[in-house]
Amino acid sequence: MSSNLKLMSGNEAVAEGAIAAGVRFFAGYPISPSTEIAEVMSRRLPEVGGKFIQMEDEIASIAAVIGASLTGVKAMDATSGPGFSLKAENLGLAVMLETPLVLVNVQRVGPSTGIATLPAQGDVMMARWGTHGDHSIIALAPWSVEEAYYLTVKAVNLSEQFRTPVLLMSDAIIGYMKERVILPDPATLELVERPRPRFAAGEGEYLPYGADSTLVPPMAAYGEGYHWYANSSYHDQHGFEATANNREAEYLLWRLHAKITEHRPEVMMTESYELDDAEIVLFAYGSVARSALAAVRQARQQGIKLGLLRAQTLWPFADLEVKAIAQMPNVKAIMVPELNMGQMVTEVRAAAGAHVPVISLPHYDGTMIKPASILASIDRFYRGELTEETRQIPELAIARHYS
Repeated sequence: MSSNLKLMSGNEAVAEGAIAAGVRFFAGYPISPSTEIAEVMSRRLPEVGGKFIQMEDEIASIAAVIGASLTGVKAMDATSGPGFSLKAENLGLAVMLETPLVLVNVQRVGPSTGIATLPAQGDVMMARWGTHGDHSIIALAPWSVEEAYYLTVKAVNLSEQFRTPVLLMSDAIIGYMKERVILPDPATLELVERPRPRFAAGEGEYLPYGADSTLVPPMAAYGEGYHWYANSSYHDQHGFEATANNREAEYLLWRLHAKITEHRPEVMMTESYELDDAEIVLFAYGSVARSALAAVRQARQQGIKLGLLRAQTLWPFADLEVKAIAQMPNVKAIMVPELNMGQMVTEVRAAAGAHVPVISLPHYDGTMIKPASILASIDRFYRGELTEETRQIPELAIARHYS
């Protein structure tokens, strides 16, 4: 039996993936259902020469991660919904400073305290727009323990490649669930390091925000002798304030977006199942995609032509992939099961346009979506009882309010 065969949880896999990807600094604050990530990192980082700090709160933890990254270290933080809210301002700081880091959000039921140990996908829109301003972001969503490992490695690589924070949007199901995983030899992983200045300190003018055709500036580490100013205001390529220079401000915001959107093939990850002849296509992500795939397999056994598009990359959104599916002549509808009241379905509708109806399948009682529930919705669609306009009201709400 391979020594790399492990039985581990999704949270443990995230921590091991981070270590394998070269993360050597973690600052965090315990919060369910993400605490195990911090616990594993507190044990593992000293073993590989890294540093772990439990900060006094969530705001301080991401601030420490930003500071560590500025010194040249690969750094990570992990939290859940309420902590994610507290980290939002400093997340925007990391975007503006172009600071590589990974922030893991093991989602739970909200808003506010919600239900601390039950799963949800209610933070996916906050992942895109949670910090103020017209910012850019990359967010990934694993659907298994094994993928939690590999997408953590991918998240670290993307953060370094594009000098940007990357979000890993897990949830309580993936975080707590244990599965059999065969970990690769870390030496076989392809790792990415942030772009570096091409000359030694003192041998030329270092422009901390001066990008080449990749649109990603080289990043010197603090303490190496390069002079650069980490400026949270709009700035020019020198880092000097450009709040009164409209052209510089416009260029900076464009570049912060374009360094991601212009590299879409390197960021976008989706998987498709049984799409060639599908009449109904499920769009799903994270743990819900597992139920969706089970529904596809059961439907096929019943002669129902059901397919699945699974988004591993949540942001940027898979608009081109959804549009292509909506234009397939055999597709009659796209359905979007989610552990929320309907968030990503708005993006699916925008991408699908008027080609096919896009039906929301919301689920928000803190339990998993079962394949049988998805199949029941498909049956209702074929019987004409479920349309894009159908209001899906919980039975208890009907009994208490609508009767």
